Amino acid sequence: MATEIELKAWVDNPQAVQLKLDSIAEFKGSFDRADEYWFPKDGEKRSFPKSGLRIRGETFAFPDGRAEEIVHATFKNKELRDGIEVNDEREFDVSSAAEFEELLALLGLEKRKAKHKKGRSYKYQSLTAELTELMGLGWFAEIEILADNSRSETVAKARAELLGFLAKIGIDESKIETRYYTEMLASISPRA
Repeated sequence: MATEIELKAWVDNPQAVQLKLDSIAEFKGSFDRADEYWFPKDGEKRSFPKSGLRIRGETFAFPDGRAEEIVHATFKNKELRDGIEVNDEREFDVSSAAEFEELLALLGLEKRKAKHKKGRSYKYQSLTAELTELMGLGWFAEIEILADNSRSETVAKARAELLGFLAKIGIDESKIETRYYTEMLASISPRA
């Protein structure tokens, strides 16, 4: 099981950041992601991830023009350490989103949150970087490292790499956002 260590930061000038990313990192493709978050119906008591079960429909366009449509189901235990997310994430593919959602409803879950983002994905050494437009909020740089564990020394090393890359693409640390996207969207929309 991999540990996802990541940060996100506001981007004031997406064109400048894209130019920087294009010059130092390998462009992997562009994406369009629609996420829906499922939770137990109100009033039901059960053990369930605080962030819910995410169903992501994604279209990924590779640089060679090929496109792939995928549906992922994801649940994770999230933790924030010094402004960096450390997540124990589990993800699997779903062959039919409609049938899987029907199963979730039968199991007593309901859709409560959603988000939609588009962007470009890059690879740079051990990290993945994405320039993302989150509909309703704006532009972000998302930078992630997958680690073998979440020990403090591992997180500290990854944090230094993430912050170093953030500086390389011209974004100040003051732009780091520690709130979750769904939390930010909920503050502007009651059903985000």
